[in-house]
Parts: sequence; structure tokens; C-alpha cells
Amino acid sequence: MPSREVTVAILGASGAVGEQLLRNLEARNFPVKELRPLASKRSAGKTIQFRGEDIVIREATPEAFEGVDIALFSAGGGVSKTFAPEAVKRGAVVVDNTNAFRMDPNVPLVVPEVNKDAIKNHQGIIANPNCSTIQMVVALKPLYDRFGFDRVIVSTYQAVSGSGAKAMTELQEQSQAILDGREPNKEVMPVGALDKHYPIAFNAIPQCDVAEENGYTLEEMKMVRETKKIFSDNRIGLTATCVRVPVLRGHSESLYVELNKDFDIEEIRQALREGEGIILEDDVASQVYPMPQTATGRDEVFVGRVRRDTINPRGLNMWVVSDNLLKGAATNTVQIAEYLI
Repeated sequence: MPSREVTVAILGASGAVGEQLLRNLEARNFPVKELRPLASKRSAGKTIQFRGEDIVIREATPEAFEGVDIALFSAGGGVSKTFAPEAVKRGAVVVDNTNAFRMDPNVPLVVPEVNKDAIKNHQGIIANPNCSTIQMVVALKPLYDRFGFDRVIVSTYQAVSGSGAKAMTELQEQSQAILDGREPNKEVMPVGALDKHYPIAFNAIPQCDVAEENGYTLEEMKMVRETKKIFSDNRIGLTATCVRVPVLRGHSESLYVELNKDFDIEEIRQALREGEGIILEDDVASQVYPMPQTATGRDEVFVGRVRRDTINPRGLNMWVVSDNLLKGAATNTVQIAEYLI
């Protein structure tokens, strides 16, 4: 880690990802000269702990970014659109963890294991991709480089933490209510802002985010659009089905990839073993494969169940798991900040 110390602001410091950002900065020994936790007026005045000290959360205002070198944003797209230009105007580089700028052609969309060179093209704002996109492209990168591919079909099994701390609490409370024979309270799933809500406990909901006009959800289309931008390859044909499952933390994905070259399955495993940020856990006969419980708290992307398709000899199936609050959000954000300095 470079020795130059920097002033770091975290916008959304009181949220689930904000808490992980703080832990990541600490765990990775990021050279923080001054930390400025920022949040809404409602959370201002509360304290967070960083390196054994209690630091007061300040209200997010344009002036709060004076003297900030790097600002890590995770407080919602509307908040990012309001404050990111203000932070940049005051000399900060913003790493934004929302959907606000991801598809802006002037904003790099970065997963360091895949396209870290894009960081140098920033004009003050760098976007962190969607959590489900991040783990997928990390797993796809070594295959893209060695074999190439034109088509990907992905089905996700996404943890409720992707919808925030309130969703995690709701899953726990709903589970207990159902076990007790009570009617569960339903306020968050699948999307808090929508009129209808369903229980996520003992359930699977095939909707993450709001519906688009084409019948897909925004989450599904994020994966399509972001993957093309990250790889700088509009030829990639990707289709996604995103499902919310009753798991607290850790997204899982079933991937089908049509490669452009013939392959031996051991070549695939070797490429994945050598892939940056990947841990291969692939021995179904011995019951070795990635799971959300074992991936939680880890920064890596875990890949297993690697097998050739039974119909297409160039088709490949695999199972990809990662902690959505770490590599899917906080870790990727902090990695980008590390490259910045």
C-alpha cells in the first residue's frame, strides 16, 4: 500500500455497505489521514468506530467534501447524483457504489481484476458495478481471455442483504413468525417502494428491482449492460434471471457460457485457478463447492460445479458465489481507491 495518506469521506456511513467500507479500510490498512463519515440529517450525530476511535457522523452537505481526496459513496442513486458533482468540484475523486453513473459513457465502470486500466480515464467519478455483475465478470474474465465467448445465460440466487439492513431484519422476523404460526409482516420484498410485498422467508421471489418495459427487471438489465461495458465488448449476448432467496448474505449464480474455442475441462479449471481473485472449489463427488455460508466474510469470488454442457460441446456450466457486501460492494470500492493512490 502506498505511504501517502489521504482524507477519505464515506457517504452512507451508517448503512450496511457503509459499515463494510469502514471495516475494509481498516482491514486493508488503507492510508487514511482523516475519515469523514457522512449520512443523512437523521443519522448525523451518531458515532461509528474506526481504528479504535469513535468518530461522529456528519450531515452530508456540499461543504462537507472540502479537503477530501477520495469519497466513497453508498447512499442511493439520488443522493449520489446530488453530491458526487459537488465532491468533484471540491477536488475529490468519487467511487460510487450506486446505479447513478454506471452507464454514463464518461464514467469508468470498474472491477479491478477485469479492467483496472479503465481507472486512469476517470474525470472525477468512477462507478462500482452491480454486486451480481461483479462476481460474474471476475469468474468470466479468465475464460474470456483464453477462449472468448459470445453468449452467457445467468440465473442468480441473491441474498436479502442486497436490499439493505431492513431486508435482513425482515427475513429473520418473518422466519420466526412462520415457525411460530403467525402471519409474517411484509414491507420490503421484492422492492420496498412497490405496492405489493411478499414474504421472503421460506420463499423465492423472481424479482430483484423494478420491472422494465421489455419484461426483464432493472437488476437483470444491469447485468446485461454492465457486462458489455466492463469488457468493452457489445458482441456479448447475455440474458439474466434474478431471484431473491432467503439467504442473509452471499449471492450465488448459475452460469452457462458458450465459448468460442474447443476446450478440455481441465484447461478450464486451470484458467480459473489462475484467475485473479478466484478460488476454485470444484469436487462435487466429495461435496466440495461454493456456498453463501462459506463465502461470507471473504473477499474472493468462489467458483465450482464446473462441467461441460451435455448438448453443446463448447458450452460450459459453473456455479459462482461471493459475499455481496464485500466483493460485490465494499471490497471492490476500496480496491478501486487503492489503485487511485
